[in-house]
Amino acid sequence: MSLYEESVRSSSWSLISRRLSRRFTTLEGWREIGLGVYAMSNNVRMFSIRHQFDPEQIRDNYPDTVLPVPAISLHFSKAQSERVVSVRLFDDPVQKPTGIFGGNMRFEKGQAVETIIPERQATPEPVIPYHVFSRRRKWLIVVIVSVTGLFPALAANIYLPTLDKVAQDLRISIEAVSLTITSYLAMQGIAALFLTPLADAVGRRPICILSMLMFLASNTVISFSPTFAILVVFRGIQGASVASTVSIGTGIIQDICHLSERDDFFSFYQGIRNFTVIAAPVIGGLFTQFLHFRSVFVFLLGLSIASFFSVLLFLPETLRSIAGNGSELLTDIYRPLVYIGDPALDARLRGSYVRTASRPRISVKNFFDPLRYLKEREIIFGLIFGSTIFAIWSMVTISTVAMFKAAFGLNELLLGFAFIPSGLGAIAGSTIIGNLLNRDFLAASSRYKAARSLPPSATLSRYPLPSDFPIEHTRLARVPLVTTIMVITLCFYGFTCDIPSLYHMRGWITVPLLLQFLIAATSNAAFAIHQTLISDLFPLNGASTAAVCQLVRCIFSAIGVGIVQLMIREVDAGPTFIALGLVVMVLVPLPVIQWYWGEDWRRARERKDFETNAAAEAEEKI
Repeated sequence: MSLYEESVRSSSWSLISRRLSRRFTTLEGWREIGLGVYAMSNNVRMFSIRHQFDPEQIRDNYPDTVLPVPAISLHFSKAQSERVVSVRLFDDPVQKPTGIFGGNMRFEKGQAVETIIPERQATPEPVIPYHVFSRRRKWLIVVIVSVTGLFPALAANIYLPTLDKVAQDLRISIEAVSLTITSYLAMQGIAALFLTPLADAVGRRPICILSMLMFLASNTVISFSPTFAILVVFRGIQGASVASTVSIGTGIIQDICHLSERDDFFSFYQGIRNFTVIAAPVIGGLFTQFLHFRSVFVFLLGLSIASFFSVLLFLPETLRSIAGNGSELLTDIYRPLVYIGDPALDARLRGSYVRTASRPRISVKNFFDPLRYLKEREIIFGLIFGSTIFAIWSMVTISTVAMFKAAFGLNELLLGFAFIPSGLGAIAGSTIIGNLLNRDFLAASSRYKAARSLPPSATLSRYPLPSDFPIEHTRLARVPLVTTIMVITLCFYGFTCDIPSLYHMRGWITVPLLLQFLIAATSNAAFAIHQTLISDLFPLNGASTAAVCQLVRCIFSAIGVGIVQLMIREVDAGPTFIALGLVVMVLVPLPVIQWYWGEDWRRARERKDFETNAAAEAEEKI
């Protein structure tokens, strides 16, 4: 029991009142209160009332005793991380009562006491966020890039119901009009090889501004194009202008959003594009039916102007090798004209982010580097099969106008609605096959771990996958079903619009529309399977493999679109689509070969890459 507790019990209320009065009304009393407070900067480290040394208590309880005066010295420990307070009591030669007052510990005369008080911890460094933008500002940026990202699908699909009107206005054949779509697709695939590497080198914002300027200019010219040649040329420029907008938008979301919050933003981003695939033909049919086919491009012109100024005014540079986590000061073209930011942004954040990614140098090799993947057997086999199927779907879509107008007498507005099943099929096919591929991969991973006595909680590396993991079998397992459904529907589709006794039946139009849905679903599923397999085989080269996939897909589609109307004119729709079904069957051995020999090719390639890297490291050491 402390002396302080004894004194409290023995003291009268007057004694306590007098003591409190002295403590809070005299300068000495306030100074003594301060002895119980140890402060560093703005942080109070200790505040003690009960267990501090109380000279008044000594005077009241021991009136004949000379007050002990502690000798206090302060020094730092070697680690400089804590202070050592040395207190030596009762250095006066006069005998003092034993004990230290105000506490439960007891010390003899002359005994030295060292109390270690932890040094105030350094002010913690500010937590460096993945990106400093608020969620509201991230949504603003995502909305802007979502608008720019919908232009490839919008410009392609809004044009479809206008094909017959374009042919009539320019006095050309429907086969010739198909060349405007060919130029659009071809230039879109080629331009992606150049604009995508540029966006990764000079920044997202400059290339996005350039793309919107080109898109705006092409829409302006097409809106008043007097000749077919000008229409073909500027449709190509239009396709080139939007070639990289989707990849730029994807890159911007990855720049500003942490992996844990990307799902919401990517869902919105993909949802806008999916909605465009369905709504664009309806909008095109509406404008063409009640105005003129050029009003479609006036509509695109208005959207491109709004998008251009939204990018110019509000979209900042987000490439992390330039803007860091958003705390880097942006200048020149990288800074939006209306900078929405916090002017009082913490200076510690502004200087705390260290950019780890260096800006890639621009060279001719950057533009043609994706083409080197065409020599890889795994890629070329998958691209030929997947791109051919995708091109066949494009041929079915483009031929809809002429076939449905001749068989069912639809006007442009109804033709716009006739494209809805195809758009829904494309969305459904991609979504369903994506879920199935994820489920197949999880099942294959479980079997792989069980066969090697690995715990179920073990995580397989995907960068790269283990050499003996059967990724080819996992991904290609769905190809037979998808291919069978597509071949059957193709063989029947052409005849649904080619036999008068059938298409004159009431409600018969639902049959070709249903078959279009199945063709769109299976073709997009087949292409997604092979694109996913390619990304699994080359996980660290996603941008390059995506660019070469887009190039091959667009070139194949451009060729198919250019010849499908000629085929229908020469041999009718039924034989045309039977022939396309046979093309798919002829290409079936490609995934079969990859099923049996793909794993050996992958191991040989990985072994070669390992030897090449080892040789390069040895040369560097020398």
